[in-house]
Amino acid sequence: MKIGILSDTHDLLRPEVLEQLAGCDRILHGGDISSQKILDRLEEIAPVIVVRGNNDKEWAEHLPLFLDTEVAGLRVYMTHKKKDLPEDLAPYDLVIYGHSHKYEEKRAGDTLLLNPGSCGPRRFNQPITMAVLYLSAEGRIEKIEKIDIPHQGPLFKADDLKKKDIEKIGKMVQKGKSYVEIAKALHLEEAVSEQVCRLYLTHPGVDAEGVMRKMGL
Repeated sequence: MKIGILSDTHDLLRPEVLEQLAGCDRILHGGDISSQKILDRLEEIAPVIVVRGNNDKEWAEHLPLFLDTEVAGLRVYMTHKKKDLPEDLAPYDLVIYGHSHKYEEKRAGDTLLLNPGSCGPRRFNQPITMAVLYLSAEGRIEKIEKIDIPHQGPLFKADDLKKKDIEKIGKMVQKGKSYVEIAKALHLEEAVSEQVCRLYLTHPGVDAEGVMRKMGL
């Protein structure tokens, strides 16, 4: 059995992701889907088991925040944020979470903990990832593949900026980095980098929230 595992799609299903999901018998999604159309498209491929992320608003109120279920004989626990996992993970074969946009795969006794990372819009220079899990006929985990999706050009625009992103830019400005250097390092559009840098330089003492207000974010 082939199981596709992904998280933090944020309203984007890349062709490369759909290619990896082809032939999957189940799809597990760790939240931050961002729209029903993403779930509808995934359901066309295979049955989807999903939890709600912090960016899944009114449209997703019917989705669970926590899920304790069985998938092809595996005891599975799912939630969006790692900090919300139960203390005792021993009852589970597989634990899925997301939120950080960073791939993580580790063992806690007999339990496999997996954050598939994000395969939606790229955040700064973080990799774009998902995972594919293979089960034996007896329902045992045979292998898990980390899938790295090639990045094709900067996707980070003004509307994508969060407070922590603004703070990171501010620290680089303090170190004397130019807006071009910052744009290149963080895979920002240069116009966005220039705007944030200019606000920091022309408004001494402004904080990240102040920058966001002035940018209308």
